[in-house]
Amino acid sequence: MSAIRYEHIKTCKQTGARLGIVHTPHGSFETPTFMPVGTMATVKTMSPEDLKELNAGIILSNTYHLWLRPGHDIIKEAGGLHKFMNWDRPILTDSGGFQVFSLSKFRNIQEEGVHFRNHINGDKLFLSPEKAMEIQNALGSDIMMAFDECPPYPAEEKYMKDSVERTTRWAERCLQAHNRPEDQGLFGIVQGGEYEHLRRQSAKDLVSMDFPGYAVGGLSVGEPKDVMNRVLEFTTPWLPEDKPRYLMGVGSPDSLIDGAMRGIDMFDCVLPTRIARNGTLMTSEGRLVVKNAKYARDFSPIDPNCDCHVCKNYSRAYIRHLIKCEETFGIRLTTYHNLHFLINLMGNVRQAIKEDRLGDFREEFFEQYGFNQPNAKNF
Repeated sequence: MSAIRYEHIKTCKQTGARLGIVHTPHGSFETPTFMPVGTMATVKTMSPEDLKELNAGIILSNTYHLWLRPGHDIIKEAGGLHKFMNWDRPILTDSGGFQVFSLSKFRNIQEEGVHFRNHINGDKLFLSPEKAMEIQNALGSDIMMAFDECPPYPAEEKYMKDSVERTTRWAERCLQAHNRPEDQGLFGIVQGGEYEHLRRQSAKDLVSMDFPGYAVGGLSVGEPKDVMNRVLEFTTPWLPEDKPRYLMGVGSPDSLIDGAMRGIDMFDCVLPTRIARNGTLMTSEGRLVVKNAKYARDFSPIDPNCDCHVCKNYSRAYIRHLIKCEETFGIRLTTYHNLHFLINLMGNVRQAIKEDRLGDFREEFFEQYGFNQPNAKNF
């Protein structure tokens, strides 16, 4: 019996989007869903109680960063990541591969793994499929990710072909090194850039290994939105219908809806928490930068159409004051609101799938949000 099980509930007749439930050792969550990112075993400024109040069904933590600080041995000694951070719902950990390729300028990719330098102090480090599994087994996350190479965009076809084949070999090694399959599910990661034949080959190779779930990696790395959507359209049909599908690193409202319409079940991104720290907010009418001077005497809520705790109790003027003064409470309020916005958005997406009207919902949302307007401001 797999540690992770996907239960399909309904397919939207209008778009083909999936409604489902993912069952894990620490509970179940409905899909499509957005996962808040808690890189260092915390979603910045949010408590576990806040996240439960927001109805976050699952959160993500980062293997690479927790390996460096405090160390996976300490977290294992504490009883695992759930006990360490006082979170009793599902957790997904990435493999650290993206951070190796994005944070370290000095890296050497070899068949056995990647030699690189610690982005904090410059120490030499080595991360392999086996090491990534060792760390994640110690963390005890419900969903683990295979160690892969995340190539840059754009990349030459020859480079991408070699990278995909290496990622496949690394995935096999991850399966062999994973020593807790009874209570931790390991997902494979489909790569291949914008090349359809490479995505197809990557998906077929990984599906043959029978992972309990599959991620689509190597997107949201600088490519245009239409390229992302096109890649999803020719990739997800090769993934099993009875396994969850995860699009890594995507969190803008338009991409969440478009991804769900193309068969994706799970999303994560630092976007809502990162832009919150700069005073940028997601609202039902588009992007709002609360630091702007015009909000200094605006005593209305961030979003009049939002029922979150922040919008019920605090004004734009007050939140602007806190952000301008670099008060942590201001960041806490903007973060709470942005996470509420995306988690609530996915709830509305699920409801639209139930009603077979996700295409109509997308059109209405894009019109209200301003995505259909020329020079629309995105994130």
